[in-house]
Amino acid sequence: MIKILHLSDIHIGSGFSHGRINPATGLNTRLEDFVNTLSLCIDRALSEPVDIVIFGGDAFPDATPAPYVQEAFASQFRRLVDANIPTVLLVGNHDLHSQGVGGASLNIYRTLGVPGFVVGDTLTTHSIQTRKGKVQVITLPWLTRSMLMTRKETAGLSMAEVNQLLTERLEVVLEGEVRRLDPDVPTILLAHLMADNATLGAERLLAVGKGFTLPLSLLARPCFDYVALGHVHYHQNLNKSNDPPVIYPGSIERVDFSEEKEEKGYVIVELEKGKADWKFCPLPVRTFRTIEVDLSKSDDPQGVLLKAISKYNLEETVVRLIYKLRSEQLDLIENSLIHKALGTAHSYTIQPELVSQLAKPRIPELNASSSIDPMEALKTYLNNRDDLKDLVEPMIEAAQTLLEDDEILLS
Repeated sequence: MIKILHLSDIHIGSGFSHGRINPATGLNTRLEDFVNTLSLCIDRALSEPVDIVIFGGDAFPDATPAPYVQEAFASQFRRLVDANIPTVLLVGNHDLHSQGVGGASLNIYRTLGVPGFVVGDTLTTHSIQTRKGKVQVITLPWLTRSMLMTRKETAGLSMAEVNQLLTERLEVVLEGEVRRLDPDVPTILLAHLMADNATLGAERLLAVGKGFTLPLSLLARPCFDYVALGHVHYHQNLNKSNDPPVIYPGSIERVDFSEEKEEKGYVIVELEKGKADWKFCPLPVRTFRTIEVDLSKSDDPQGVLLKAISKYNLEETVVRLIYKLRSEQLDLIENSLIHKALGTAHSYTIQPELVSQLAKPRIPELNASSSIDPMEALKTYLNNRDDLKDLVEPMIEAAQTLLEDDEILLS
């Protein structure tokens, strides 16, 4: 039985706006949060001990992290080297420089020849010897269209047709790896991708117009004993029959308020040929709290607002306070009292919103299941913003340019 720790989407160096400078260290407290959470994952790997650690991609928020952020990441994974625990680092979309042109931030570990470290930046199979025997890991990093197709081949095709053609190309390449597998050795597919039936987390915005989605049928195959995924920040098992388990462990820390209600953690797997038992291990991460209050119909907006804040224990919490009020109520709000009420929070933002007395058409709800086109979504938004009416045309033009540039990068 081979014991595995599967984690993903560390994004160390993210969310600085939700922290503050720690005067004792000079570092942003949110960086310290991410380091402490990653440290808990490595602690578990060492205390079990596990036989191998597999990382599903997105180490940093981008491909050029600051040196002190790189050092924080490396110092934690160095502990696995010292313990002789082999580690596979998969390249995610945030680890790629300019959509693959210029390499990946994680490639330095291969260049330096770090003992026991495998960097998965190509679709290939790695045979890894652990203390409990061999394991085969097929690495499937974040793929761009240019990796499988030429721009000429996609000319004139719709997005759906391009997606279908890309999937067919990938299926052929993946099948080539499968046919070379040793049938007697446990196999893991480690992939950074968007599966077609995944419930989206914070990566929902990044999924618009970027990369492509893959069908679950391509992943849930009997030749794989465990499918370890990265990219989606929301923990889930896509294959409830567990034959094999297809697992997103999710991110290990909250990146922003879109992940406010998501549990964070990693996965421990016990693997043998034909069987994988797994469990999700929650991590104690910092609480994010949104407080929304409509004061527009209140005779005592200050009192109602303070009462709403007092309902929660906000100590060391990242808080977002959103309140709506009429323009004539502005003088009834004493900001110093609000700041005092939020004083125990780790950090907070205050977002007052003026309610117009003029009736406006309701903006359609845009969510993960909505099929509205990005340009249509922008137009809908701008049509309901009187303060931006003079900028509608240049903003739409700029957005169209950005989308066209994105298509060029991905072609």
